[in-house]
Amino acid sequence: MDLSVIIVNWKVKDLLRRNLASVYANTSGIDFEVFVVDNASGDGSVEMVAREFPQATLIANNRNLGFAAGNNPALRLATGDFLVLLNPDAEPVGNALAEMVAYMRANPRVAIAGPRIINEDGSTQPSVRRFPTPLSQILVMLKVQNLAPNLGPLRRYYALDFDYAKAAPVDQVMGAAFFIRREVLDRIGLMDERFFIWYEEVDWCKRAKDAGLEVWYAPVAKVRHGGGQSFRQVFGPQKQRMMNRSLRYYMKKHFGLAAWAVVSVLHPLSMALAWLAPAIKNLVPRYDPFRQRRLP
Repeated sequence: MDLSVIIVNWKVKDLLRRNLASVYANTSGIDFEVFVVDNASGDGSVEMVAREFPQATLIANNRNLGFAAGNNPALRLATGDFLVLLNPDAEPVGNALAEMVAYMRANPRVAIAGPRIINEDGSTQPSVRRFPTPLSQILVMLKVQNLAPNLGPLRRYYALDFDYAKAAPVDQVMGAAFFIRREVLDRIGLMDERFFIWYEEVDWCKRAKDAGLEVWYAPVAKVRHGGGQSFRQVFGPQKQRMMNRSLRYYMKKHFGLAAWAVVSVLHPLSMALAWLAPAIKNLVPRYDPFRQRRLP
């Protein structure tokens, strides 16, 4: 088996249908299998997949397990030489999946790779970042990117100087279309399920690079991404709470107790800013990480 495609779905049935239709219609020249993990969507997604895509392996959870714990059961079952974690709102353009497999076969040093991610209008969606540092994440928690996205630590974190026209080694690639070799998975292990949502693919890239492996951005293929449609359904402060929880764990895991303590102390202020955001959104433009610009 060349490729295992793993899609974790939560309440985006129509986008999932479009995603699967694209995968099956456009992928050729490789043997592939598809796993759909539904995190208790309750919107008819499970029934739709069973009815319209019976060739896919369907895993229906009775509660929302999050991204890491959602992917891991499928990762255990997958038999492909390569695996791709594909968001339900991410649609491969043309034969993108086979093109990425060919790229990784031709470049054996590439352990993890991400394709060019594009917006619905065809523009390039920023999908590369440098690894988080305590300082950059404190600034993100305090929403400083809305006021000064070009501030040094933020500019480095968001990789605003990155050239998306060229393949290059990077720290991390976006989890919307995340390719990894089977032998790398066997070496560094599954996703850390203590991350519910956010930072889990960052942690995976960090573990790979700490093991001496290479992560690459590879614009040989394109994937169209809607930009986090599942979690746009979640109320802002709730998203902030989940992000802060994952951030605290990431800081503790990779930087130690001092970094964990600092971001923990800032959690109440970060939550207050999340609650205030709707009231001040017309006064302070919101930074859009999917386009690296500020929104009105």
